[in-house]
Amino acid sequence: MKDIMREWVEKVEGDFRTARREASADPPSFDAAVFHAHQCAEKILKALLIEGGIPFPKTHDLGALLNLLPDPKPSWKALRSALDELTSLGIEVRYPGVSADADDVAEAQQTAAQVRTLARRLLEPSSVD
Repeated sequence: MKDIMREWVEKVEGDFRTARREASADPPSFDAAVFHAHQCAEKILKALLIEGGIPFPKTHDLGALLNLLPDPKPSWKALRSALDELTSLGIEVRYPGVSADADDVAEAQQTAAQVRTLARRLLEPSSVD
């Protein structure tokens, strides 16, 4: 794996750990957990695009990033709805008027974990847990 890709993956893993930690903090920070789950998914999708030499616009839209992947497998296509939901919630919780709850966090973390696992298998097949 190239050094720049390793840096992207380290950022992804940091967001993944932060999302989990914020969800289980006392008291939990559900908004922060959802935000970091979104960041995890966004960064790993961007890492895949960078690895493939595919340019992408400045965006937080996970569905738009998914659309840029060449020939996405059915497992990626199955995540479309969940990625769209994570995009909306991950952006909305950053501002007053919308707050995440425990169910939102569970869905966000599940989506981020699925994207992370699929992408890491492509980036470094031998080191995914």
